Amino acid sequence: MEFTLDEMREHLAALEARISEACKIAGRSRDSVKLVWVSKFHPAEAVENAIALGATDFGENRVQEAELKFSEPRTAKDGSRVRCHVIGPVQSNKLKKAAIVADCIHSIASIEAVEKLEKVCAAQGKILDILFQINAGEEETKSGLDVHEAESFLNEIEAKGVAAYPHLRFRGLMTIGKNTGVAEDSRECFAFLRNLQQKFYAKGGVFANFDQLSMGMTGDLEVAIEEGSTMIRVGTALFGERDYSKPVNDPV
Repeated sequence: MEFTLDEMREHLAALEARISEACKIAGRSRDSVKLVWVSKFHPAEAVENAIALGATDFGENRVQEAELKFSEPRTAKDGSRVRCHVIGPVQSNKLKKAAIVADCIHSIASIEAVEKLEKVCAAQGKILDILFQINAGEEETKSGLDVHEAESFLNEIEAKGVAAYPHLRFRGLMTIGKNTGVAEDSRECFAFLRNLQQKFYAKGGVFANFDQLSMGMTGDLEVAIEEGSTMIRVGTALFGERDYSKPVNDPV
């Protein structure tokens, strides 16, 4: 069931307390971790409520749903522009639409997708932030680059150089923690991601902006923050349970 505005406010306060405590334990500033509100399958009213509570960044799994909710520019409570993050896998035939609606795509995992996004963004005159998804937990049900292929993939991007991608900003890496119900089980894959991100960020060049780690959700955000996450993705804990039986087709 969707939370009311007051319920969302209460749950946000509880979540913020967890994030702040995790940052304190990790010796980090609270400002170093961005909260991405995962609004997939939640209706327009829920998005409006989140913006009223100060949300600035929203995550959507499906491109069609992102278009319905975020095609029109929106202003956050702090005066900044609301940002749309596409966090789910994007089919090749949806990349153009994803590039147009999104401010950041977290789930890129092929050279072909990178090349297509560059062409689309060039035609749109747009600079797009992208992250590469790594299947750090090596789970068959998860999307993303294989851990054993990730470094060679990034080396290939580096070899092409800055001039090959003037309309793309490579911002970092994304992963999904292990689906075991035990947060600590994800520490190793989060640490792997951090080490890989730092290695390539240090190279500069095409990776000059490679300072982001999108990892951690409701159940494992503390471990993710301890391991360096800069973006956590939280949905149900903020919005309430999703109703998957109803298509979300009400544009914001």
